[in-house]
Amino acid sequence: MRTYCKKEKYDVIVIGAGHAGCEAALAASRIGARVLVLCIDLDSVALMACNPSIGGTSKGHLVREVDALGGEMGIAADECLIQMRMLNTGKGPAVHSLRAQMDKRRYHERMKSALENDPNITLRQDECAEILTHGGAVSGVRTALGAEYDCRACVICSGVYLKARVHTGEYHRDRGPSGLAAASLLSDSLTGLDFKLRRFKTGTPPRIMGSSIDRSKMQPQYGDVPIPHFSFMTDSITREQSCCYLTYTNRETHDIIRENLDRSPMFTGAIHATGTRYCPSIEDKIVRFEGKDRHQLFIEPEGLSTDEMYVQGLSTSLPRDVQEAMLRTIEGLENCVITRYGYAIEYDCIDPTELNAALMSRRIPGLFFAGQINGSSGYEEAAGQGIYAGINAALHINGREPFILGRSDAYIGVLCDDLTIKGTNEPYRMMTCRAEYRMMLRQDNADLRLTERAYSTGIIAPERYDRLMRKKALIADAMTAVSRSVPADERLNAFLSERGLAEVRGSIRLDALLKRGGIGYNDLSLMYELPEIGREAAEEVEVEMLYGGYIKRQEEQIRKLRALDDMVIPNDFDFNTVRNLRTEARQKLSAIRPENLGQASRISGVSPADIAVLSVCLKSVSTGENQGGGNGFGI
Repeated sequence: MRTYCKKEKYDVIVIGAGHAGCEAALAASRIGARVLVLCIDLDSVALMACNPSIGGTSKGHLVREVDALGGEMGIAADECLIQMRMLNTGKGPAVHSLRAQMDKRRYHERMKSALENDPNITLRQDECAEILTHGGAVSGVRTALGAEYDCRACVICSGVYLKARVHTGEYHRDRGPSGLAAASLLSDSLTGLDFKLRRFKTGTPPRIMGSSIDRSKMQPQYGDVPIPHFSFMTDSITREQSCCYLTYTNRETHDIIRENLDRSPMFTGAIHATGTRYCPSIEDKIVRFEGKDRHQLFIEPEGLSTDEMYVQGLSTSLPRDVQEAMLRTIEGLENCVITRYGYAIEYDCIDPTELNAALMSRRIPGLFFAGQINGSSGYEEAAGQGIYAGINAALHINGREPFILGRSDAYIGVLCDDLTIKGTNEPYRMMTCRAEYRMMLRQDNADLRLTERAYSTGIIAPERYDRLMRKKALIADAMTAVSRSVPADERLNAFLSERGLAEVRGSIRLDALLKRGGIGYNDLSLMYELPEIGREAAEEVEVEMLYGGYIKRQEEQIRKLRALDDMVIPNDFDFNTVRNLRTEARQKLSAIRPENLGQASRISGVSPADIAVLSVCLKSVSTGENQGGGNGFGI
């Protein structure tokens, strides 16, 4: 057969153009790689198939970290938001998180434009059918249309498309999210490469017409003013914000759901996949929380160019007629008109413990995975893995050491460590409680933690690096300025009295005043001569003063953690030869192949006693002693 096209060669091929795929492609390109992005439908680039929002508790941290690493999600979100709020402001700064409502169509167009206008990226609509290898390493891909492309690294970001199947009541079809086509071919290729595939499930609520709801019966939810922003490169945002609304389910709603559980695919056995624990369907909520009389629902606009609204909190796969009946029992939605019915979708994903710390296959060099194919859920989790895998794919093809983030470095580090070391038996969602060092890993200091470190990879633009250096200098100047003492006077004590704080006698250091709480850097700058440093730098100074003791304790914990992470386990280390390791520990360690003692300590089924035995053995290996069998360990 005559071929008319010359085979194209790329450095990196990215499969999928969702939130993981976009970040992976842009990251690899910004480090200098020539990238091909294969997408089953170009109308699905950065598609928000579920909720029209970015951020939220812990997820806002991930967006800030993606931005600090030179990613696109934060910048695009700032440009396309229609409302922004800071969540958890009644708690400490460790759990403050931004959440923004998006104009979902504009966000898709904005991210697609970023890919199209990158000179190193080729964006093409085609389905990946097969991963090609040569000499055990990835060498290219073959598509459904018969094209073959060579590459030196490949990042699979297939989202929920692999053999996807949609369920609404008795309706079951092999299709992807939002009525798009499923990816039916790649799963078999992965199985042929000995990846063990599992079935996971997620879902989405119905959409309704905004003109058909009664806003007077619901509680308005306004955005913050001034408007916060995700990206450290955004100076300010000034625009009119859209309003969201809060309403609740009730006993009548719950009765309708209970009466029709036998028609829900979740309960009839039609769905065989594992669902999300922390984002359950409404029918699952009713069964699990039987004594609860109501559940929150947020009515959120899907964009400025549409009247459709998203019913956050009502994810369901119940039949069409049941969805209509239950919606009309809810205050403010009595006359609502449904435009799109809710559905559940199940799909293939891999066991992420088959990946190393850089999200590369342990068996097939150059083959990376990111996003929901790794068993995670959520746009933000996908974007975090995408930029991480994209960076490491670009470094891999250049023979450079991988860029590794640990649990003490970033929420992205926690996310990837949990997936690759602990694995997951259900869709994984990032939460603040998963981060042991969350006081250090705040959303406000993501740039201070990550940008300078990522600079060596080549992904950080000079403008971003220079901005960080200026911010660090301002913080240092401010820290010096607040270390001085000031005499107590009537103005200071009147201010303290007004804030309900004890008056000062004699003199006091300005940083001691900041440690009292209820006093900000800008408050002090009105009374004393202090450097003008801006809101973000001032926030860093305030947090350092107020929580310095906690931060120092976490720094000590991190030092101990890094001592374990620094104890490297050789690639060819045979765990079966180590005496006194329990059988379960040997099996788990041999299967997962941790790269260091820190990773080994986080494997389910490996006990502290096993780690103590392994530590002694590794020390003997490093000093040249026998590994296990004849060394006489009596531990």
